[in-house]
Amino acid sequence: MSGAPTFDLQSHSTCSDGELEPAEVVATAAAAGVTLLALTDHDTVDGVPQALAAADEHAIALVPAVEVSTADVLGEDFHVLGYRIDHTDAILRRRLTAWCEDRANRIDRMAQRLTELGLAPDREQLDARRAAGRPVGRPHLAAAAVAANRERLRGQRLDEPSAFLEAYLVPGRPAYTRRTTPTVSEAIEAIHAAGGLAVWAHPFWDLAGPGDVRDALARFVGAGLDGVEAFYVAHDREQARLLSALAADHGLLTTGSADFHGPGHSRFSRFRAFELHGCEPRLGPIAT
Repeated sequence: MSGAPTFDLQSHSTCSDGELEPAEVVATAAAAGVTLLALTDHDTVDGVPQALAAADEHAIALVPAVEVSTADVLGEDFHVLGYRIDHTDAILRRRLTAWCEDRANRIDRMAQRLTELGLAPDREQLDARRAAGRPVGRPHLAAAAVAANRERLRGQRLDEPSAFLEAYLVPGRPAYTRRTTPTVSEAIEAIHAAGGLAVWAHPFWDLAGPGDVRDALARFVGAGLDGVEAFYVAHDREQARLLSALAADHGLLTTGSADFHGPGHSRFSRFRAFELHGCEPRLGPIAT
């Protein structure tokens, strides 16, 4: 962990697909030495007030933020991070609610496909989240399917939600259903309207080729993008350096994160678990 950045600008709580309550996320980040944190739950800002209160308690700076799941011509679930938003903005909240409803309908369609495949999910798990007013995404559907079919899936080594999601719920897999809204441009506009800065999250998670990333970034800049998450737990040195250089060419901010989802997550379990690879981050107004 020596030399790791003290900022970590993407994390998730039980308000979306994280394991810990917002206050627990903040406490865990503070214990890991994070001094500048963003809680970026998917398509919701419900956890921000609790996180802000916890940040005061733990003497850590918290950035009000959100991670908007979008659809693009190159694929689905391109994620746009919104930093320094007004999380109380009524228009933003209405937009997020509408997008979550569209997301929920899509989850129902994928659940039906799983049922047709003989892998009906545990509906009680999904209904409980909805009853609590929390969004339901693919990670929750995967967990519900594993819970209801664990013995069968164990023999296929798919009895862990992340493995099941990749086997059934991503593009090209049997139960996948595409979403169509919002677009990247719509997400950027909504973030700006709420006073925020829009940053493309983990580009090399979405696209594999440097050329594709370069072209998509230029297109997103044309739509008003403010920055790119150049430093990410799954980005290697070459990818981070390329993104940093492209950001400099476009005059963009560069941020970074370990994408914390909880201590039990198979991939995203530790804060500050990302590298700068010799580059200088440009956080700009996000850090003020």
